[in-house]
Amino acid sequence: MRVIATRTVLVPKERGSETRVALVPPAVSTLVDAGWRILVQPGAGVAAGYPDEVFVAHGAEMDTAGIRRPDVVVGVRLGGASEDPLALERRFGPGTVFVGVADPLGEPAAIQPIADAGLTLYSDLLPRISRAQSMDVLSSQSTVTGYKAAILAAAALPKMFPMLTTAAGTMPPAEVLVIGAGVSGLTAIATARRLGAVVQAYDIRPAAQEDIESVGARAVMLPLDPGDAEDVTGYAKDIGEALERRQQELLAQVLAGVDVAITTAAIPGRRAPTLITADAVERMLGFAAALSRATAR
Repeated sequence: MRVIATRTVLVPKERGSETRVALVPPAVSTLVDAGWRILVQPGAGVAAGYPDEVFVAHGAEMDTAGIRRPDVVVGVRLGGASEDPLALERRFGPGTVFVGVADPLGEPAAIQPIADAGLTLYSDLLPRISRAQSMDVLSSQSTVTGYKAAILAAAALPKMFPMLTTAAGTMPPAEVLVIGAGVSGLTAIATARRLGAVVQAYDIRPAAQEDIESVGARAVMLPLDPGDAEDVTGYAKDIGEALERRQQELLAQVLAGVDVAITTAAIPGRRAPTLITADAVERMLGFAAALSRATAR
């Protein structure tokens, strides 16, 4: 009878300022039940709220001795997304499969040595299609980002998000503009709306108008042909300086009448577009000051 060796998965402690952990305890239980051996570096989940004993309770082992070569290494940040590129990859070498966010489009120079060394890396390049969403780390993390952006904005704004009626009178709701209507932007819209704000949203992709309106915001659109705004994968593409200026002009007008701007617009593998100019911020601050004076009267 042929004996099949147990496959090992290593969960390393993330480097630098990263506080997330690539595998949470409930997922450990699922993999252990499927026959995998899960090794966790001591302290790997502490910053994320998962002490070592919780991992052990779910079937993991602490990698106190330092395993020589696991079959799989799962990390939140690898390669180009890491603050210390190739540290783990050089340690284990060929034969180990790496799974994590590596930013191959944004930092291709950091990915090339991984390819040159013959390593196997599964990273964040899933297509933007419905059946891939459950496997797409970008979608899950963007949801968290959009939610937190709205919560932090509400906490920082020196006025209330919802309309409030008090004995001294009625306070109008906050006006929020969300730029970018991907997963992060739509979550920010929905969260701001739940907090009571009046929300507008902008996205260069004409198809995004329906998504924006479906979560209760008013769409601010720049008339464009769909082919000018998005690529074949469904993501926004670089549209050049002329169209970028048109966007800046449109958004400056909208920003002059809002209290909060949440920016989520991004282009895979390219710099994020500069859609809010210094002049637009000055106009926005001028609106806030004028509104404050009117309220004080």
